Amino acid sequence: MTTTGTNTLGTYTYRTKFYKANLQRILRNNLVAEAICEVDRTDSYLIRNPYGSQPTVQATAMTGTYTVDDYTTTNDSLTVNVEIKVAEHVYDFEETLLHYNLFANRADEQAYMFASELDSYVVNYIGTNAGETYTTPVGGFTTAANVLTILSNLVSKMAGYADVYKGLFLVIENTDTTGLLVSQATQGYSFADLALKNGLLTHMMGVDIYVIRTGTFDDTNVAGQTITMDGCRLFGVKKTATYAAPRGVQTEEKSVSQKTGKEIVTWGYVGAEVWAQKANLLVKITLA
Repeated sequence: MTTTGTNTLGTYTYRTKFYKANLQRILRNNLVAEAICEVDRTDSYLIRNPYGSQPTVQATAMTGTYTVDDYTTTNDSLTVNVEIKVAEHVYDFEETLLHYNLFANRADEQAYMFASELDSYVVNYIGTNAGETYTTPVGGFTTAANVLTILSNLVSKMAGYADVYKGLFLVIENTDTTGLLVSQATQGYSFADLALKNGLLTHMMGVDIYVIRTGTFDDTNVAGQTITMDGCRLFGVKKTATYAAPRGVQTEEKSVSQKTGKEIVTWGYVGAEVWAQKANLLVKITLA
């Protein structure tokens, strides 16, 4: 038998009329995985991506002879091995007395929580497995004088790679924007005017800037995978890493023995991979 906790409803949730036919939404965080990753939504739980070694080029005097090299191929793959799920029970009297589609509201909130958890996992996994590392000057992004130095150092790590045409990205937390805002408002003329008028600019020095809520970068363990991103940020070339979400978000309403109403459960399967040949296009940033 499935068991659930007791729901807590507002003191005047049961009403005959609503000012608007909607419940207030919970504050929602910005999601970035879709913007920075290649996404695979096919019904594949194992994606293979083998790669071969680079051949050795020879530049010599004109002799008409050459050396034949051996080559190797290496297996690389993405395995979908993480299950994300969230469940709640809506009693019939809650739905009836509320005069509102509470099932739709809870399903919508669950779908968002699924997406938020997926986003957090993917961003942290990518950062943990990035091929490049960088430590900021003391004060990190919160010190305005550091911002241009940090961005120029990060961009220089990617300069010269053909994949840069896909675009560069930087993922920071909202607490980092204090220094970033001051830096943007004091650089140049038209750029500073834009920052002073519009606030945080999400594109600077050729880099798209994404802001997530503080605490998203963290140390944890997901399905046996060790994540080490506390005090870190992420930079790199877009569409370098891949995450797979076969079948996407699935939602089901279930009848539960000895309970009126329905149980609502939302779930899905996720996998992420930083491909070995492209790992150096991603940078794990450590804040000093």
